[in-house]
Amino acid sequence: MTTLGCILAPYGHPPSRFVPFARTAEAAGLDEVWLWEDCFLESGPSAAAAMLGATERLRVGIGVMPLPLRNVALAAMETATLDGMFPGRFLPGVGHGVQDWMGQVGARVASPLTLMREQVGALRSLLAGERVTTSGRYVTLDDVALDWPPVVAPPVLAAAKGPKTLRLVGEIADGVVIDGDSGVSGARDAIALLDEGRAAAGMPPVAESGPGSAHPFRAVAFA
Repeated sequence: MTTLGCILAPYGHPPSRFVPFARTAEAAGLDEVWLWEDCFLESGPSAAAAMLGATERLRVGIGVMPLPLRNVALAAMETATLDGMFPGRFLPGVGHGVQDWMGQVGARVASPLTLMREQVGALRSLLAGERVTTSGRYVTLDDVALDWPPVVAPPVLAAAKGPKTLRLVGEIADGVVIDGDSGVSGARDAIALLDEGRAAAGMPPVAESGPGSAHPFRAVAFA
């Protein structure tokens, strides 16, 4: 099945353009619009909420929300709320953030990969309706559960570029957001690294994990 979508970059596009863009994309027959949340532009979840509310079937993804800016419980609440209002139409993506920007707001962490492992694991568990207690380096939850978890948990995608991050994302996430500027050969290299992570987690390669598989995996390339 082919999915047609487009990206609405935050640069040069004020918030006033987001809703008209979403309506135009839906009228043109596109399936998805993807946003990203760069500092210090538009907020991803609030923009996604407005675009979802202004359309009937369009899916809206965020690629990605910087993990250091959000407590994982808040990220789960934002995602569950959007899914509850617009079932199956919101696609959350997360990443460890641009380190210089994270430093500007006092949110830079010593180990971005540890943060990603802890946050993505906890986020997926909360969205699956689980009650979570954990005490990690960056994520601490004490008997936390969503009152209104999604009926069907949305896939949690994570951004990755370097080899370590790609292996980690293959291991812990439901999909990946990669830099489309890497080209076809770069995408092939990325998939090989993702597959290493998936193998470590006992899951099939990306090529065997499409819709209908036991462990579906989604890849989005941002050009």
